[in-house]
Amino acid sequence: MSQQNNQGEADGLAPETRVLRQFRIVFNSVKSHFRQVERDAGLGGAQLWALSVIAQSPGIGVTELARALDIHQSTASNLVRALSGRGLIASAREGQDRRGVALRTLPAADAVLQRAPQPFVGVLPDALASLDAATLARLEHDLAMLIVRLAADEADAHVPLGQA
Repeated sequence: MSQQNNQGEADGLAPETRVLRQFRIVFNSVKSHFRQVERDAGLGGAQLWALSVIAQSPGIGVTELARALDIHQSTASNLVRALSGRGLIASAREGQDRRGVALRTLPAADAVLQRAPQPFVGVLPDALASLDAATLARLEHDLAMLIVRLAADEADAHVPLGQA
């Protein structure tokens, strides 16, 4: 990375151009991973992540799944519907009032998860999780300033990148 920064400075590129290039690298890396997931597993990135969470937590409910993926419950319901429609998961009513839905993977899910590229959470969440607390704090602060400048809709924070 420092070689690239030094090269950018040597080329006389403006700081905003260098940062734009860094964003392109990040977004294209994420897109490349999503394409690989689609090719290898036949699922979108958000579907694969949801499937892996259900596999790791048999009996998880839709609300808990939404919380685990940090998405809206309606988005989680749509993912569940898609995975169920592909024959990868099953849902059963549980609990005293039978309103709770417990999700479990079906045998076909094992084959999908075995051929899917890692990390199941996606390359960006995985990379962020590997950063130290101080770096994450700086990044969070700086991105918050950028979001204000973009006048971006903060509701988009709960939309998976693969569905944006």
